[in-house]
Amino acid sequence: MVTAMLFAGGIGARMKYSDMPKQFLEVGGKPIIIHTMEHFARHPKVDAIVVACKADWIGYLNELIAAFNVPKVKTVVPGGASGFDSIHNGVMATAEFSKDPEDIILICDGVRPMLSEELITNCIKDTKKYKTAVPVTPSIDSLLYSEDGETCGKSYQRSTMYITQAPQGYTMEKILWAHEEAYKRGITNPVSSSELFIELGEKVHLFLGERFNIKVTTPEDLTTLRSQFYYENYKQFAKEELKYGL
Repeated sequence: MVTAMLFAGGIGARMKYSDMPKQFLEVGGKPIIIHTMEHFARHPKVDAIVVACKADWIGYLNELIAAFNVPKVKTVVPGGASGFDSIHNGVMATAEFSKDPEDIILICDGVRPMLSEELITNCIKDTKKYKTAVPVTPSIDSLLYSEDGETCGKSYQRSTMYITQAPQGYTMEKILWAHEEAYKRGITNPVSSSELFIELGEKVHLFLGERFNIKVTTPEDLTTLRSQFYYENYKQFAKEELKYGL
């Protein structure tokens, strides 16, 4: 069984919208989170979807799921005080029905609306083979290290640096072990599931992600996303013009 577990428990402070969390902002006629969910709903190898949502927005999300007729949604659970808490709630909800240790969970931000079917397929395939699968893209920028943001005395070799993406795939056995160990060892807020495994002394398998698979975090990301949707719609419009000789 393959379950997509989306976490959308935050308020999106870096987006600078005060009245609506970023996952509910509309792009191309749909909220961002619906775009993200639909990629998993359409994928033939994904069996179920679980969402950890900001508690006071669960009702609204359920209305959106019904309005856009998103299939495969098993449950929507409250998010937590941090991203890790939200993921934990979603993992535990998934464990309620995903009982086989070799079942796969795909953990993904609710704000990755440019996912491709190929990326999801590769994540599932590599998780089956390696038990963990984390999409990454090679860093194309030089990296400097600074503790105060003003001075720098260290740089990193660009060829060894990678940017993590999502979905990140894990077997249920691996992810449940990691979350149990995190609470035993007092690891309360890892940035991502892959970093949790690394903090626990484990290695994770990497595979090549996609640069278009952006996480919508800032107003600049939202502009990029809207531009991409406009471009995709324009391409479709151009195809129809050619088809009908316009």
